[in-house]
Amino acid sequence: MEQLRRVVQGGLEIALAPVARGLFCLGASPNQVSVGGFALNVGTAGLVVTDHLVAAGILYLIAGTLDMLDGILARLTGTPTRFGAFLDSTMDRVSEGVVFAAIGYRFALEGASINSAIVVLALLGSFLVSYTRSKAEGLGAECKVGIATRAERVVLLAIGLIAGLLTQAIYLIAFLTAVTVVQRILLVRQELRTDR
Repeated sequence: MEQLRRVVQGGLEIALAPVARGLFCLGASPNQVSVGGFALNVGTAGLVVTDHLVAAGILYLIAGTLDMLDGILARLTGTPTRFGAFLDSTMDRVSEGVVFAAIGYRFALEGASINSAIVVLALLGSFLVSYTRSKAEGLGAECKVGIATRAERVVLLAIGLIAGLLTQAIYLIAFLTAVTVVQRILLVRQELRTDR
């Protein structure tokens, strides 16, 4: 799975390199791209709340593309910074929170309280996927495994929005993020086994 992810990511980086060069020529910084991605996610949330789900799915994919572009732009310009990495990660979490809150609100309006609760679990799982990696790396372990990283979650949710399968997408994200967290716990336990 990790090898496939690297191949796909490499292909996307090659495809997006001209866009990154264009942004560089326009004077855009990686941090501006990160914040721009967040702004598009706020737009996505607005579209979800107003029941324009197909448009929301398309905008969510575009916002996810910007999430890749900030890193490509930083490497292209030779300006990756620790603050940029921090800002990117923070914007990703806030973006997910805003979009998932809008989806929870949508379900609540429809009287689907169980679905709203599953949205909370899906968001918790999404945050834990990122947290487990960050905490592991802080302890000196590498932790990139898992079947529901940010890229997979963006694609799943976008498909759910566009195809009218939002409920199924949210349930799947909740399940897959839980699996990913367990995968990461087991991996880190193995890597740090001398501490047991």
